[in-house]
Amino acid sequence: MAGRINDEDVKAVRDAVPIDAVVSEYLQLRNAGGGNLKGLCPFHDEKSPSFQVSPAKGLFHCFGCQEGGDTIAFVMKIDHLSFSETVERLAGQAGITLRYEEGGYNPTHQRGERIRLIEAHKAAAQYFTEQLDGPEAEIGRRFLAERGFDQSAAAHFGVGYSPAGWDHLTRFLRGKGFTDKELVLSGLSQDGRRGPIDRFRGRLMWPIRDIAGDVVGFGARKLRDDDNGPKYLNTPETAIYKKSQVLYGIDLAKKEIAKTSSAVVVEGYTDVMACHLAGITTAIATCGTAFGGDHIKILRRLLMDHATAEVIFTFDGDAAGQKAALRAFEDDQKFAAETSIAITPGGMDPCDLRLAEGDVAVKELVESRTPLFEFAIRQVVLRHNLDTPAGRAAALDEAAPIVAGIKNVAIQHESAVQLAGLLGIMDTQFVVKRVAQVARWARDRGGRGPSGPGRDRGRPSAAPSDAPAAAPRAPGGPALNLRSPAHRTERELLKLALQYPHLVSPAFDAYGADEFTAPPYAAVRQAIEAAGGAEQGQQDSPAYLALVRDAAPDDAVRAMVTELAVEAILRRTVDEVYAGEQLVQVRLRAVDRRVRELQGSFTRLASAGDEARLTAVQSELWVLQQYARSLQERGAAAL
Repeated sequence: MAGRINDEDVKAVRDAVPIDAVVSEYLQLRNAGGGNLKGLCPFHDEKSPSFQVSPAKGLFHCFGCQEGGDTIAFVMKIDHLSFSETVERLAGQAGITLRYEEGGYNPTHQRGERIRLIEAHKAAAQYFTEQLDGPEAEIGRRFLAERGFDQSAAAHFGVGYSPAGWDHLTRFLRGKGFTDKELVLSGLSQDGRRGPIDRFRGRLMWPIRDIAGDVVGFGARKLRDDDNGPKYLNTPETAIYKKSQVLYGIDLAKKEIAKTSSAVVVEGYTDVMACHLAGITTAIATCGTAFGGDHIKILRRLLMDHATAEVIFTFDGDAAGQKAALRAFEDDQKFAAETSIAITPGGMDPCDLRLAEGDVAVKELVESRTPLFEFAIRQVVLRHNLDTPAGRAAALDEAAPIVAGIKNVAIQHESAVQLAGLLGIMDTQFVVKRVAQVARWARDRGGRGPSGPGRDRGRPSAAPSDAPAAAPRAPGGPALNLRSPAHRTERELLKLALQYPHLVSPAFDAYGADEFTAPPYAAVRQAIEAAGGAEQGQQDSPAYLALVRDAAPDDAVRAMVTELAVEAILRRTVDEVYAGEQLVQVRLRAVDRRVRELQGSFTRLASAGDEARLTAVQSELWVLQQYARSLQERGAAAL
């Protein structure tokens, strides 16, 4: 096994790779105040952003699902990597050479499986792009040119060519140090009679990248008539490639999607290329599978569920395209964004449209979109015979739940009026009331409307707000109640000790864990002490927080440390006066508790006639009462 990575190198990686830069590769962040950023949590579904990032501290925390940690923890969680794999990946991005406690420097052959598969795909992508310039690839270059893509377009998207031989890529990657097992696991090679052979042969190759920009798979287009394989052949499911969890072009489109709060979903690789070259740089596509729930999660993190966010689907106007559009509409309620549809004319996809009519036509296609719910309503209505009362009634029964599910109430009412017109029902108010009734049913049943077509179209319940009303439960620990003045003040003091250690040091370091009444808070206090105290944090905040997290006895306490290090201070102006108030309040309550204990002891000892112990208790009581009075009169100066 690979040796343990040197601790100094781990710290260097943490310091070199800003957490906000890493997180921004996966979701959109916006200002949350106090130097923090917020976004939709990538680890659970939510509607309002409760995921916060603190660039200054190098930490993230979600107040909804309690996930938290540093840059390394974030990448481990989101990309399902081990600790060493994550450090190795981040070190590679930062140009840091890692040292290992055992086994020397950076032993490539001992890296984690995922890292190796990523490296194999990176090498393969480079190989394929180089092959596109060769004589054999003339057929591939001609295919691209016939669809309006020149050499610069191919280079921009990393399009390449896989030679027609049996094992060209396999032999190339072996020469790069990859084992046969790794090549088969990656999906780049497959078992043949005499060993591994290339999976892709004589095809045009599109690299499929994840949201972080790593190549995780390929889409291969058939070029020759004697190729008996499918028209498009994709990488099989592997440890790094899950077709339901990747979107082609997301690496190129993500920044523009986040910036404009809009995304255009097309059906193929060439359609993505055509849209981007036409100026629609938010275009993405699925990879050989229907658009589904995991794809929605990726987009929602980028769209941030703004009120003006929009997802535009492009489909052919034929029966298959209409069916795909209606399938997409089934997922409409999973978006907070509005969903629209752009029907391509004459059965042309965006690539054909650009070739026939130019870039302007592609832009006009997207601009001419209509709301997806409107398309769905029209499709439902067209299935019924509106010349008969029974047909009109059946159409209303099927269409009303669709209108009732429209998120915007004003648009819902207007659409109900339009539905009456489509059905030829003169009594408009009858249709409006019917839609309102279905909407009430959906709300009353938690989003489940009446049985029959169009059910389950109710709006999802609201997600938690940006900050919790009460403190979240620490995993594995007792519930905390911020309505308790003691808990609230203890929490605030610990936040100060983690975020502004210079304001509470050195006084804080003299506080005992028993001065914190909530067990999770007492555990955090002990972790701070084990890390060297608040005084340790005055010089290097990220390193100090890393020490405190490392000193935590378990994941529950570690999560609480992260949460407190990221959560906003309750006072807008954080200064020595405010810090002193929290120090005094926690100490005063601790003194009051001890005073009450001693008063109980005094009563018991007086009844027992134990004069010696009674005198000692009486003396301690007097000292504590004087100390409490001093704290009340002089504040932090008496600490």
